[in-house]
Amino acid sequence: MYSMWLTDEQQRIWREYLTMVSRLQTAMNRQLQQDCELSLSDYDVLVALAERGAQRINELGEVLAWEQSRLSHQLRRMRGRGLVERHGSGDDRRGATVELTDGGRAALDAAAPGHVELVRSVVFDGLSSAQLRAVAAWVELVTSRLR
Repeated sequence: MYSMWLTDEQQRIWREYLTMVSRLQTAMNRQLQQDCELSLSDYDVLVALAERGAQRINELGEVLAWEQSRLSHQLRRMRGRGLVERHGSGDDRRGATVELTDGGRAALDAAAPGHVELVRSVVFDGLSSAQLRAVAAWVELVTSRLR
């Protein structure tokens, strides 16, 4: 039988994890805004499209694990800035696709080095191979439970 509350150790780890995620997202957003005037959400979309090519909008939402309304608003803002193009029929998200523009590719190319350096220096530098494998196993376990 499970206790109603987390143990003291679980509670400490959970709160540290939440603090880490919040501070990391803030740092990534700040770095991207300062270096290239992109948001972390912009960057996430650009990376997904660069890795997979043109995507149906609903498939892109699944890749990003975003709700359709969030994705629709994000894509509209990015289209307005010339970062992505939408192709397809009217408001039919099932048939519509989105892809990077030349401007979107250039923005990603400009943003990636600073973003990678931040993530590497804050998250990965100093981890041993064993620590890296343990973190990977934990992340994969949690992600699989959420599917």
